[in-house]
Amino acid sequence: MELLRRCRWLLWALLYCQLLTDIGVRVQSAKILALFPFPGKSQYIFAEQYLKELARRDHNVTVINTFGSDEVVPNFRVIGATKIHEIMASFGSGDFFQPASQWTMLTMTTEFLNLLTANVLDDVGVKQLFEAEETFDLVILETVQTEALFGLGQHFKALTIGISSFGTDQHIDELMGNISPLSYNPMLLSSRTEHMNYEQRLWNIWEAGVAWIHKRLIHLPSQQRLYKQYFPDASQTLEQVLDNFSLMLLGQHFSLSYPRPYLPNMIEVGGLHLKQQREAKPLPDEIAKFVENAKHGVIYFSMGSNIKSSDLPVATRKILLKTFANLKQCVLWKFELEQLEDQPENVLISKWFPQPDILAHPNVKLFITHGGLLSTIESIYFGKPVLGLPVFYDQHLNVERAKQAGYGLGLDLTNLNGTELENKILELVANPSYAQAVQLKSKLYKDQKDTPLERAVWWTEYVIRHNGAKHLRSASRDLNFVQLHGIDTWGLICGVASLIGLIILFTLSLLLQILRYILHKFSKTEVKQKKQ
Repeated sequence: MELLRRCRWLLWALLYCQLLTDIGVRVQSAKILALFPFPGKSQYIFAEQYLKELARRDHNVTVINTFGSDEVVPNFRVIGATKIHEIMASFGSGDFFQPASQWTMLTMTTEFLNLLTANVLDDVGVKQLFEAEETFDLVILETVQTEALFGLGQHFKALTIGISSFGTDQHIDELMGNISPLSYNPMLLSSRTEHMNYEQRLWNIWEAGVAWIHKRLIHLPSQQRLYKQYFPDASQTLEQVLDNFSLMLLGQHFSLSYPRPYLPNMIEVGGLHLKQQREAKPLPDEIAKFVENAKHGVIYFSMGSNIKSSDLPVATRKILLKTFANLKQCVLWKFELEQLEDQPENVLISKWFPQPDILAHPNVKLFITHGGLLSTIESIYFGKPVLGLPVFYDQHLNVERAKQAGYGLGLDLTNLNGTELENKILELVANPSYAQAVQLKSKLYKDQKDTPLERAVWWTEYVIRHNGAKHLRSASRDLNFVQLHGIDTWGLICGVASLIGLIILFTLSLLLQILRYILHKFSKTEVKQKKQ
């Protein structure tokens, strides 16, 4: 009995020690403000599960997005700055198809981002948040180029971390002090991959240079004006605000794209939106019946949340309809209107489909997609080949990566050809190499020691625990562009080397002149002697 009693006391002691350890590791409840100003829903979908997990872990989370929410979740509230959608309604998806120079596109993007910035800061709910003098411990910012909005961190005197649904680019690298060599890191808006020939590398440098100049001449000055307008009593300058990021969560993973350099406080969480620890939900009855009765399999077609199929040119829609009607497979088409004229019998339309659950179904054989990153990640995770119809932003790059990895093909949506479309669909469905390639990619992605969600939450709480984790801040953030890339030091070395080279050339030239003079004098002396 005495031995049993001692064992019980030992067990209780061990449990108590473990409890103390857990308390030490877990961070105290924090007040968190998260901002997602972009009106495309996929950017918020990427982070939504992560934010709700923080709330589930007893953090008090306030989200500002452009959609709002009626959902009741403990420790979780949403402020919807929804007016932007009234403005966006005047723009059709057809605007994405208009050709323009890089400078014009950058200027249009800046005007749009300025619109997003003002939309958030003019919102009644956001103004009430400011007036209530509420405090926050941490601000999570979607790092689209709305730099004036980054001022929320200094306004609430809170720690700042960033989150990017597409991974890093040169703007995020600048925020963190990271270097991504342009020799193998393509510009996000290009269709180049990490394997570039000389001409592609030349264009990569050129486009990066144009973007760098535009940012300093056009974009940042406009955001500076907005920052002064909405934060007149700011305790920090905009330059100081841009240096406040303690952590950056990136929606990429080396198995999805390619290995590239990151600083320790830049964390890959590609697939953060995936619910990896749950079984696929049963499909709604109508969809389930359609999918399961398709003898030759199903093709799923969606242009994502930013492009509406209903806004595609009529000629393009007719090509799609005619091609789908010729297929043996059935087609699920995410279409935003109630009716689709000349809809074939093998096509089912809906304004919304449970995309992950559809892609998880074994009878789905192909995903026709716009090439958005979240859709690309889902196609990899569920092992489905893709046919990409990219329109803008990183979609061209994502489709090129699918082609490079052997699990997808691409077409130009603006010059769609029915015969070519049908041939590529049949190739992807009939040739098993595409399914094998994406299943290999899926296997590589899933082989991680923790899920992206677990990783994102752990690093977020790490920053809170260590009061901003200043020990992770790179000294590169204290350097300007010339210093960071060694242009000043290489300039001096090259200048000295050039000077030495000039001195050597001058010395050799002088010696040559002396030698010529001596030879000339010697030849004259010989002539005189011969005459004598």
